[in-house]
Amino acid sequence: MVPVRVLGLALDARMQPVVLLTPLDGADGPRTLVPIWIGSQEAASISLAVSGEEAPRPLSHDLMQRLLVAVGATVDRVEVTRIEEGTYYAELSLTTGKGPLTLDCRPSDAIALASRVGAPLFVAEAVIEDAGVLEDAEDGFDEEPEETVAEEKVEEFRRFLDDVDPEDFQG
Repeated sequence: MVPVRVLGLALDARMQPVVLLTPLDGADGPRTLVPIWIGSQEAASISLAVSGEEAPRPLSHDLMQRLLVAVGATVDRVEVTRIEEGTYYAELSLTTGKGPLTLDCRPSDAIALASRVGAPLFVAEAVIEDAGVLEDAEDGFDEEPEETVAEEKVEEFRRFLDDVDPEDFQG
């Protein structure tokens, strides 16, 4: 497993939210990005958690965090374990009063929760090999210096969030 961090959020050409993970290794040269396409609600939740902001009302991931605290459980780590036919899989490792517990989950939910509680994120080497892209590759992330790309993508997503109405998320 490779330790990673959330670099930021972006919108792809079809305006679909993408969370960008990058290894913590700090290696010289082009940075590897692991893009994971997620839903709008999860993107909003991750954005709020990463920026340290709070929603006016608790989101689902805020509730998850509160439930874990209420039952005395902690999030030890999140692992994006594999990718199959374009679908990413993750595991949430917890410490509970009854001992360690590992739960299968969607990466977007795990990342949103980990971002709230400060839990470390990991991605399997095989996932990075299969889905990782170099920042300077022909992937749409290489048009400007890395800081500018991340800042612009986050700003673009924030503009999206500013225009979203909570009623857009009602079923």
